[in-house]
Amino acid sequence: MKVQRINTSPYASNSYLINGKILIDPGMDMKKLVEKLEELTDPRNIDLIILTHGHFDHSAAAKPVAELCDAPIAIHKDDASSLKSEETSASMLFSSPAPNFEPDILYENGDIVRISDTEALQVIHTPGHTPGGISLYEPYSKGLFSGDTVFPNGGIGRTDFAGGNIEDLSRSIEKLTELDVITLYPGHGPVTSEDVNEQIRLSLQMSKTFR
Repeated sequence: MKVQRINTSPYASNSYLINGKILIDPGMDMKKLVEKLEELTDPRNIDLIILTHGHFDHSAAAKPVAELCDAPIAIHKDDASSLKSEETSASMLFSSPAPNFEPDILYENGDIVRISDTEALQVIHTPGHTPGGISLYEPYSKGLFSGDTVFPNGGIGRTDFAGGNIEDLSRSIEKLTELDVITLYPGHGPVTSEDVNEQIRLSLQMSKTFR
């Protein structure tokens, strides 16, 4: 699995281009994202856009990028409606309207997204930061795209936005401790391959202090 990280601003989410064809979390700035994508690939090669959740900093650029690439947008079914709400998309924090579009694909826990002949992403429903948050695990390379569920060094996602729930988040992180992860690709911050399983266990401990 070839993963290329893109970040367009300190406030936007990380975007990840997988094998030049799948884009996770386009972020907020369509123009800057496309400029960086064009340095890596022909954007028209992208055939799927995945949102780890519906917050504005992950999803605002999704629709215009999807139209450019002619690619479908996928999100967990429990976060689809958040894309139309300024409150649940948290767009009001950016003084912007909600992304306001209909996703093309609705995921459920356990869905599989094929990314090559030998590799696939497992969709893991990890609510807590949002009701429909997901993490994506590739078992061959042992890579985990954690959205805003966990971050390096024991960090966890906020639960004080609309739809957030710390008990749900803690249970979701507990799911992630059952995986064997070599590389963590978080929604914000640096990618890490340093004892990631222990870092996720620290995140679980952190979440339990708020319960």
